[in-house]
Amino acid sequence: MAKVLEGPGMGLMKKWGISVPNYAVVGSVDEFNTLSETDDWLRKSKLVAKAHEALGSRFKLGLVKVGLDLAGAKAVVREMLGRQVGSITVSQVIVSEMVPHKDEYYLAVKSTREGADVLVANCGGIEVEANWDRVKKLTVDVGQTPAHDALEKLAMEARFAGLLARKVADFAGKLFACFDNEDAQYLEVNPVVAREGDGELVALDAVTLLDGDAKFRHADWNFSFAAEFGRAYTKNEVEVMAVDSKIKGSVKFIEIPGGDTAMLPAGGGASVYYSDAVVARGGKLANYAEYSGDPPDWAVEVLTEKVCSLPGIKNIIVGGAIANFTDVQKTFGGIIAGFRKAKAEGKLNGVKIWVRRGGPREKEGLDAMRALSEEGFDIHVFDRHTPLTDIVDTALRGGK
Repeated sequence: MAKVLEGPGMGLMKKWGISVPNYAVVGSVDEFNTLSETDDWLRKSKLVAKAHEALGSRFKLGLVKVGLDLAGAKAVVREMLGRQVGSITVSQVIVSEMVPHKDEYYLAVKSTREGADVLVANCGGIEVEANWDRVKKLTVDVGQTPAHDALEKLAMEARFAGLLARKVADFAGKLFACFDNEDAQYLEVNPVVAREGDGELVALDAVTLLDGDAKFRHADWNFSFAAEFGRAYTKNEVEVMAVDSKIKGSVKFIEIPGGDTAMLPAGGGASVYYSDAVVARGGKLANYAEYSGDPPDWAVEVLTEKVCSLPGIKNIIVGGAIANFTDVQKTFGGIIAGFRKAKAEGKLNGVKIWVRRGGPREKEGLDAMRALSEEGFDIHVFDRHTPLTDIVDTALRGGK
């Protein structure tokens, strides 16, 4: 599941016919000044400025300012950019036009095991959290699309009536179309408002979670996903994500500052198993990583290079269970190439490598790993007969 920030989330909804305010995402005051010279709405409208980061409770943190003119918005952009909030440094601000309205509503679509739930409430903003009993739900089976009549009935159950109920149903239908076609796992608009003057429903905010592995199906996903752990992605993490988006199989990489034990496991289960074993034995993880689904050797080589680049590491654990179809020799070829490149760059001095693996062509792969000792690598290789976590115990004891 990949989180998308408000700007691109609003862009996806606009693509599917949902009305959104004019908005712009800026990363500098100069960028904002340039836009203000070309975009009339920035000069003519009352404005809202918000930190464009993966932060909750932005209003309470003072990261939402409303009722601004152009000069006021410029001052807020200057004040917010670079502000440190916990581990996050505000690097972008989203500025949008204010939409005059009275009432606020809530609509969302979320993925479930059976399909999806469409959620509607006639209260929005912070009120919805305190009045969750007013949120009404329509369950939609996998592969199905909700009928307009069913959505209108849902709106009436949520105490909308007449023309407004039909407008809410139409909005919900467009939101579901966006959810379904954009491989979303969760879409939330809070609040939805009826614009004064024409009564059109407008989305003022968006929470968007997409299936990140579906990116190859969406050529117009030209935005970055937001980190889900309270900081921006590092350059190495972004580069591994770029590789992951292009291949059959998978490679994953997340850095954990301050650790000394690096992970290069095969498979999501093994990655969690080995990580838990390191922590349980008092070790300090330097990263999370995994390769799975028989990825190409070049992708595994890129992942290996990133693991070897981690600062202060003493051990690298190359662990995995007994693979069903991942070619051990081929993927080990990518790891070996990464190790050689890292050693040539002086990155593995004093680092011990621990290997445990089984699966198709395991003998050839393990023999190739063992041969690295002849090239000066401090490497220790074990086969399928060694319990998975024994190499963790041995590594953290310094090989004793």
